[in-house]
Amino acid sequence: MSAHYYGLCQRHMGRAVDIRTLDGRIHRGIIHRVTNNRVFLQPLGRRRGLGGFGYGGWGWGFGAGIAFGAIASLAVLSLFFW
Repeated sequence: MSAHYYGLCQRHMGRAVDIRTLDGRIHRGIIHRVTNNRVFLQPLGRRRGLGGFGYGGWGWGFGAGIAFGAIASLAVLSLFFW
C-alpha cells in the first residue's frame, strides 16, 4: 500500500490534499515534498509558509512528515472551494 500512496503523492505534488491516517488524524495541505517513505505538506490557510504539519507538529522544515505506512486515505482537494 505504501507504494500506492508514494505514486499518488508524486503525481499530485503541488496540489492540495486531505490525508487521513490510521490513528484518525486529518492532515490538509499542499504536497510540498515526497521522499521514499514520507510526504511533507505545506498547511492550507493562515499558517501557510510558516512550517508544516507532520507527526512532529508545526515547525520549520515541514515537521517530520507523514509516513506512507500510516496513511489510511488520500483525497485531492479542489482549491476552488477554499
